[in-house]
Amino acid sequence: MSSSLSGRTVLVTGASSGIGYETTRRLAELGATVLLHGRTPEEAQTATDRLIASASAGVDGARLRPLAADFTRLEEVESLAHAVVRDHPRLDVLVNNAAIAAPERHTLTADGNEIAFQVNFLAHYLLTNLLEPALTSDPGGRVVNVSSALHRSGAIQWNDPQRVRRYSRLAAYAQSQLALTVFAADPRVTAVSVDPGVCETGLRPLYGHVGAPASEGAQHVVRLCDPATEIVNGAYYDRSERVAPAPAATEDRTVKRLNKLADLLVGHTA
Repeated sequence: MSSSLSGRTVLVTGASSGIGYETTRRLAELGATVLLHGRTPEEAQTATDRLIASASAGVDGARLRPLAADFTRLEEVESLAHAVVRDHPRLDVLVNNAAIAAPERHTLTADGNEIAFQVNFLAHYLLTNLLEPALTSDPGGRVVNVSSALHRSGAIQWNDPQRVRRYSRLAAYAQSQLALTVFAADPRVTAVSVDPGVCETGLRPLYGHVGAPASEGAQHVVRLCDPATEIVNGAYYDRSERVAPAPAATEDRTVKRLNKLADLLVGHTA
């Protein structure tokens, strides 16, 4: 795998902790240049410093580029995308990994979106579209959406996507993961989704049982970043096994309807 990832450039969102951090570590070990996204410049820099200082990691600091954007603010997502396109005109892989657990109480961002729907899906939708000039169309170029088995219990509330009328944190989180999984089937991008399994991260309490180490989940993400791993657009993986996602995730009508909704909510015409 090292030869196929060497020299490639990968952006990992939510890379300052959990699966994103371990994915960044492994990609850098394998020779990729990794754009390490954190919520704040301090978080991104701290994670970068930790990786470099890790004696066993074998990470070359020159391969790490800390970047920051708070996904609860879409203007920061836009700024992040513009900076990447400017400084890294060729981006081989985008890993849409950043995620939060929906809070107990219904919460809207300054942009007016339910917070989990924005951080887990809308921000990645906007980022992916704005990165189109940099994302390579060469064989091996791809987007990897880090999803969850909970997408199967999700439903997109088309008439109330912000869940103002009826809110449940688990339903809000599941909706965000279903939307991200549907987005992988968008014909405009070469993308796959992966459930890395339940891992010991900030999201683990949503699942109610003990998780595996984050490094174990990261292995499944890294495998899909490797151009030697052939993918089919819209494919869904349960860890290393390709399986069928929820039926709604591959319906053309759902894909088109979600794109229309997302474009409206992020104020972007794709």
